[in-house]
Amino acid sequence: MSLSRAPRRRSTSGALLLTAVTVAGVMTLTSCEDADGGSKSSGSAGGNYVVGKGGISTVAKGERDAAPKLDGATVDGKTLDTTELKGKVVVLNVWGSWCPPCRAEAPGFAKVSKELADAGKDVAFVGINTRDNSTQNATAFEESYGITYPSLYDPDGKLMLRFPKGTLNPQAIPSTIVLDKEGKIAARTLIAVSETQLRSMIDPLLAEK
Repeated sequence: MSLSRAPRRRSTSGALLLTAVTVAGVMTLTSCEDADGGSKSSGSAGGNYVVGKGGISTVAKGERDAAPKLDGATVDGKTLDTTELKGKVVVLNVWGSWCPPCRAEAPGFAKVSKELADAGKDVAFVGINTRDNSTQNATAFEESYGITYPSLYDPDGKLMLRFPKGTLNPQAIPSTIVLDKEGKIAARTLIAVSETQLRSMIDPLLAEK
């Protein structure tokens, strides 16, 4: 049978995993091991975005797609609906406690989120915890790194699938997506980011009129 060739095609590189994955298979990605994948767009967002240094993709204000509604239970047992955050810049970070790059970027997220909150900026951080089998590991992760903002609990990756095909959607773990104040997708990266990179995704949106 010719099916014997399929595994060979899928295992050539992390980049091929990102380009070949279908919507139904997003949550099976192990892109947290692919540090170079972020410099290449694995979606097909109509060519209306620019990939800058560090693999950060950005979309001009008039060309952005609306983000989907992301709602459900959080890691700490509460509920959250991201559509209620419209009017603020929203930082969405897809993470898992099992993912080394997620652990590497977590201190920066904790620091930047606190700095912006202390400065009274209109920014909301929301995590999307995925592929953790229980909330215990996720809670321990948040406590360990001082993460104080809420995270939606999405063990099966279903929330990631709500992003329309052709948009700057999360296709790796970690992924970070930043929404403008109108709830539209303005920036994305598919790799772990530094504090400087994170601020470079947020600050221009805060300055928009």
